[in-house]
Parts: sequence; structure tokens; C-alpha cells
Amino acid sequence: MHVAIVTAGGAGMFCGSCMHDNTWARALRDAGVDVTLIPTYTPIRVDEEDLSSRRVFFGGINVYLEHKSKLWRTLPRWMTRWVDHPSLIRFATRFGVSNDAAELGELTLDMLDGELGSQRRDIDELVSFIANDLKPDVVCFSNALLAGAVRSLRQKFDGRIFCTLQGDDIFLDGLSTEHRLGAIERISNRAADFDGFLVHSDYYRDHMSEMLRLPAEKFVRIPLGIDFAGFNSGVRPRDDDSFRIGYFARVCPEKGLHVLVEAVRKVRARHPHVRLVAGGYLGTRDVVYFEKLKREAADLGDAFEYIGSPDDQAGKVAFLQSLDILSVPAPYREPKGIYVLEALACGVPVVQPAHGAYPEMLAATQGGLLFEPGNVDDLAARLSSLVTDPAMRDELIDRGSSLVRQCYSLTAMKNATVSAFEAFRHNATNVISTDS
Repeated sequence: MHVAIVTAGGAGMFCGSCMHDNTWARALRDAGVDVTLIPTYTPIRVDEEDLSSRRVFFGGINVYLEHKSKLWRTLPRWMTRWVDHPSLIRFATRFGVSNDAAELGELTLDMLDGELGSQRRDIDELVSFIANDLKPDVVCFSNALLAGAVRSLRQKFDGRIFCTLQGDDIFLDGLSTEHRLGAIERISNRAADFDGFLVHSDYYRDHMSEMLRLPAEKFVRIPLGIDFAGFNSGVRPRDDDSFRIGYFARVCPEKGLHVLVEAVRKVRARHPHVRLVAGGYLGTRDVVYFEKLKREAADLGDAFEYIGSPDDQAGKVAFLQSLDILSVPAPYREPKGIYVLEALACGVPVVQPAHGAYPEMLAATQGGLLFEPGNVDDLAARLSSLVTDPAMRDELIDRGSSLVRQCYSLTAMKNATVSAFEAFRHNATNVISTDS
């Protein structure tokens, strides 16, 4: 079987979706599946071996210029292709190329118009590459915002086409009401172009089925998977006697670092040896948010530290292993939460809000506690209980580090993927049971 995964670069940041797609591609490749990982918009950025193809389709600079300029769309392709060079796109992302939904509403609708929009030339190039050059058995797009390209692909490609939904709602919710409704309408109208939709949790299946008005029988759940090589739950290094509560995710309002700061302030009123150490990517869009947060957290002094974004997996693991607890109290209903799995793999228990995919993840791994979403007092109480009860922490560590390796391994992800693709391939209809 040959699988082509069309992923979306994160404009220079460590993006959970493209990191997942890269790991997913490696798991399938290691199992003997022929995999091609095709980047779109920008090159992907990962903290492991990058398996993506060098060529970037729908290059972000070119797509923007096509959307804005009729003249640019009329230029011969040999005159415009240079702006799709990965090095140029990487250089541009250093200066704050936006992936903020609030700024991209009209462009989003243009992209979703597909063959009727300004990116017809880009669509034709992707379709030709997949249908004529790669000739895979299965194509999987990494998000619904790429749905505009699928109708044209259907005309040239007779294999199965899937879409992985893994955070599309947060982008759609960031659009203006007009653009959001327009985008949802376009995606819903093009849903029939896909054979099925892949999700990582039952929560997200139900949520996206309702939001996009898609039939639930077209969804199948594929578990997240991480490579546990390099992760271990051994003794964590200590250079002081502090108790370290950690945050590791993109620094933005949706992930809730401000919620954790407020909760830790309450915890420190009873346990002054507690510190908060945060890590994760900080993009241009969220600098103002973070600067305001630092001012509000000034009373914590050196009990609050931001270490930036580790450059590689070793740095990430070292940071996680230095923590006693991880909490990413996202107000947003997270559909993935790979950082939860990585923390558990490092022997770090977690405290997460009881919404989104978190309840399913913690029911499977038994490696953490849930708190009432939005309730800072409840979050502080859960954190405090782990500060004062080392036996409970040890129990969560033992269960979490063991069960996460059973439930979220690369093997589990690969087996579920191959089963789903084979079931679709041999099924005359275009549906699959969500229990498969």
C-alpha cells in the first residue's frame, strides 16, 4: 500500500498537527507501508527526523499573492514558482508570516472555493503530482481547509481520499462570523468528495460531525501515537528543593497559561516552594498576550520562568523530566494534546480540564487528574493534592507511564490506520463503522 499524506506547515512553529503527521508517516513506513509526506503552505518543523518531501505545494507566499493580485495569477508559472522555494518560505516565516485566522478570512474562502478560486493553478499541480507521479492507493489530507483541492483530485484519481480533522475548529472559530459560516458551508458542501474522516477522539468525532454537518458513519478514530524511544520515567534531575509545576504547549490564550499562573498563585499561598516553569512556542500573534501575562505574574518573581521552545526532542524530554506535574489548562476543547502523552511517557502526572479529548486520554492512561474547566480554584485544589500526596503522584506515574505505552504506541496507531484504509479499500460503499 502506498499512502500520500498532505500535511500543512505551521509557518515556522512546532505545530502539533504536522508533528503528528510526520510521526504517523514514520510509523507507517517502519511497518512496510510506502508513505509520501507532502507539505503545503510552508515546510514543516519537527523535533525528529523530517520525512516530508522537499517540494512545498500551495506555497504560502504564492497563495497569498494569487489571492490578492489578478496580475500575479496571469504570470507564467515559471515566473512565480521561485517564491515556493522552501528556503525562501522559511526566511519569510522569520518575519511573522501570519497563520492567524482573524487575518485570513477571505483567503480561507478563496482556498475552499477550490477549482473556482484563485488557486486553481496550485490545485492542478498538486493533483498532477499525486495522480500522475505518485499514484498512491490512499491520499489523506491533514485538515478540512484543504478540501478545495479534493474535487479536482477525484477527477484524476480513483483511490481512497480521507481527511484528518485535528484542530480545524480552532481556526474556524477565529474567523469573523461571516467568514466562519461561509467556510463551514463550503466544507460541508465538499464533504462528499472524501471517503472518510479520521479523528483522534470520540469527542472530536461528535463535535466536528455536528459543526460541519457530516454523517457520523463517515468517521473513524485513529489513536494518537508517539515514539517512546528517548522518553523514560527515571529519576528527574534536581538542583534545588522546589516543586515544579510545568506547562508545555504553544503560548497562547487557547492553551491557558494565564489560567495556570492564577492557579499556581493560589497553590503558593499554602506551598511557597512551588514554582511554575513554562515552555513552548511563542508566535508573533501572541507576544502581546504573553507580555501582559508576565506583568500580571510579576508578584511571583523567580517562581515563574519561561524557558522558550526546546529546539529538539532531547531538549523537550529534559524539560519534561525536570517537572513534578504538567498542566495545560486549555479553555479550548483540545482534540489531541500530544504533550499529555509525552509528559506521561516521562513519568510526569498531569492535571487537565475535563473537556475535549482529555477525559478520554486520562481514562485510558490513568496518569492524571481532571478539574472543572474554567474553575481556577478546582485546578489549584488538584495541583495542591499532588503537591502534598507523593503516594498519589507515584501511583499516577506508575499507571500513566505504563498505560500510555500500551494505548498510544506507534504500533497501535499504525494498526488502526492500516485496518481503516484496508476496510475502506475493500468496501464498495464509502462508509466505515466508527467502532472499526
